[in-house]
Amino acid sequence: MPRAPGGRGRQPPVLKKFGQHFLSDKKILTAIVDALAPTPADTVVEVGPGRGSLTDILVERSGRVVAVEIDRALAANLREKYRDRPNIEIVEGDFLDVDLRPLVGDDFLLIGNVPYYITTPILFKSLDAPMPRRSVFLVQREVAERMAAKAGDDAYGALSVNIAVVARVEQTMIVAAAAFRPPPKVESAVVRLTPLAQPLVPVHALNAMRSFVQTAFGQRRKQMQRVLRSVRGMSADQACAILERVGIEPSARPEVVTPGEFAKLFSVLGESGT
Repeated sequence: MPRAPGGRGRQPPVLKKFGQHFLSDKKILTAIVDALAPTPADTVVEVGPGRGSLTDILVERSGRVVAVEIDRALAANLREKYRDRPNIEIVEGDFLDVDLRPLVGDDFLLIGNVPYYITTPILFKSLDAPMPRRSVFLVQREVAERMAAKAGDDAYGALSVNIAVVARVEQTMIVAAAAFRPPPKVESAVVRLTPLAQPLVPVHALNAMRSFVQTAFGQRRKQMQRVLRSVRGMSADQACAILERVGIEPSARPEVVTPGEFAKLFSVLGESGT
């Protein structure tokens, strides 16, 4: 996914296996950083700095930057490029495997031009502990719409629910495919995630919640009472009783159940041991 060219000399080849598309428009890059709004007091983690054009802006506006790059050749280039900048650390590795806490503690911001093929795992990692105070991602526009969708919207689904129970989503801008080299086949969008002061589901229970919601939307054409009967092995009466307890119509389908209702249902199911 989108990354930005920068630096001097010969650049490594684009690697399709890492979903690399490079962004160079300074106006767009600045707008992405503006959405994050880092200050000299902030530590920023950047996912996939690529050739470093977004990084160039971050090192000027942030107190410290930790840039995590999976491409060995690009990581080497970045270390050379920023060898005289003491406020940046280049970490070579897969962001999904990197333990952030030893690197940045519990107080940091997160930004990234996210590869399309691993967008959801990166989003979910950003919403697990340690959770950044604010995250900004450049993602496929379709994904951005699913992230921000409300119950009843065509784009509403498991991703919408699982983000909404822990964070507020804002789409800040659209980025045309032509802005990238090589251009992807779809438009992109910049989204900002801000953790809720009071998450609807405890962070330690998020993985179980995600699994439950994903399973429910895997049967999105079924009524919720049938979903519970299938997923939790309940009788019709048991399913209807629990749904009525949390204010969900037994005949409702997953696509119209709000994130708050899903969170209440998940909590009640846990309390009842079902």
